Amino acid sequence: MPTESGSCATARQTKQKRKSHSLSIRRTNSSEQERSGLQREMLEGQDSKLPTSVRNTLLDLFGQIEREFENLYIENLELRREIDTLNERLAAEGQTIDGAELSKGQLKTKASHSTSQLSQKLKTTYKASTSKIVSSFKTTTSRAICQLVKEYIGHRDGIWDVSVTKTQPVVLGTASADHTALLWSIETGKCLVKYVGHAGSVNSIKFHPTEQVGLTASGDQTAHIWRYMVQLPTPQPTADCNQMSGEDEVEFSDKDEPDGDGDGSSDCPTIRAPLTTLKSHQGVVIAADWLVGGKQAVTASWDRTANLYDVETSELVHSLTGHDQELTHCCTHPTQRLVVTSSRDTTFRLWDFRDPSIHSVNVFQGHTDTVTSAVFTVGDNVVSGSDDRTVKVWDLKNMRSPIATIRTDSAVNRINVCVGQRIIALPHDNRQVRLFDMSGVRLARLPRSNRQGHRRMVCCSAWSEDHPICNLFTCGFDRQAIGWNINIPALLQEK
Repeated sequence: MPTESGSCATARQTKQKRKSHSLSIRRTNSSEQERSGLQREMLEGQDSKLPTSVRNTLLDLFGQIEREFENLYIENLELRREIDTLNERLAAEGQTIDGAELSKGQLKTKASHSTSQLSQKLKTTYKASTSKIVSSFKTTTSRAICQLVKEYIGHRDGIWDVSVTKTQPVVLGTASADHTALLWSIETGKCLVKYVGHAGSVNSIKFHPTEQVGLTASGDQTAHIWRYMVQLPTPQPTADCNQMSGEDEVEFSDKDEPDGDGDGSSDCPTIRAPLTTLKSHQGVVIAADWLVGGKQAVTASWDRTANLYDVETSELVHSLTGHDQELTHCCTHPTQRLVVTSSRDTTFRLWDFRDPSIHSVNVFQGHTDTVTSAVFTVGDNVVSGSDDRTVKVWDLKNMRSPIATIRTDSAVNRINVCVGQRIIALPHDNRQVRLFDMSGVRLARLPRSNRQGHRRMVCCSAWSEDHPICNLFTCGFDRQAIGWNINIPALLQEK
């Protein structure tokens, strides 16, 4: 009479266990309504000052928690049975391999390795199952305080930088790897102007403090200064993106990225040539900014130098050397002739041009990886972000150590500070955007639920404190910029 092989028997047992597990889940689901009904009856008999709708919501959430942990408990039992079965199989194999018995140490090593794999599987299952429940509590407050208002879609490649004009009319500017810079109506999301003068990726965009003039830095080793004129379209009612269905956070794939011609940037007015070209770098120009007053501009390059130019004559005034590796960013002080440059050499440097006859430099060390950006705030503070997953707040009068350190779970890209409220916006490689105060206290995370938020790396953030509709903008390598409304009083009250 034929006998059943060990592998077939194991497979049959596994199949029966899975069937039993599915029946257990089915039984669990069939009794959900009975449990929820009993829970509601129990609550009705208790005195509570909570509104009925709030109590029902809490009941639903705790019911979800109970079901998730019940399922995890059942899966844990199944995994323990699998561990016992595996140990039995290993013991049997140890007695028959080459007719010699495995030593106790070898058998223990094999069983320990298999057990650790199953233990890791259990931990992963537990983490994945509970994260959705925890996130549902965390994001409730964020949705009310941080709301997505508008998406700006039209670039054909990732967007490296975003900026808001300082003059009227207030418009949004984006710089993209598709070799263009676009100006947008903040209210309607319509493209107003396209600048196509560069022959390489446009890596940054900044606006003149008093005139309708843009400054862009590019991979073609130049920076361009160009004039624009815009007429804002009539605003249309904005749809409330927060009323979309669905509550869970979702993970996006590249297939979900917006179409490059989503809002028809191809039919907007085009500027093809600059007023002035700033060229003396021997590598990619990664960033550029205006000095206070707008008569000079500074550029940062992968050739390890930063250059200071006279805008009217386009002549090179100073070449700032000293960094050991490529520069990643530059920023100017809003009211003083100060410049800060960031580099892959893990440092950032402060250049002082307040005295026309001399310029001094101070080196800030404290990061362990590329400093992706450093920006000025009010007073004598600088905030730096790094690929080492930290953000540090520095006092210009004390360069030895930061006065606050923010530790995160992902590399930090080009940060921006809301000067009036002293709130830092942190864009991350992992598609998140978080808000912190200057002392390092986390205030909020921008929501990524209901199919909102960025689908790929978030490259930059920019505040617009006076705009009534959107006061924070972000851009990413998913080819879109997003306008957010941050309820700052409520945000600070939550703190």
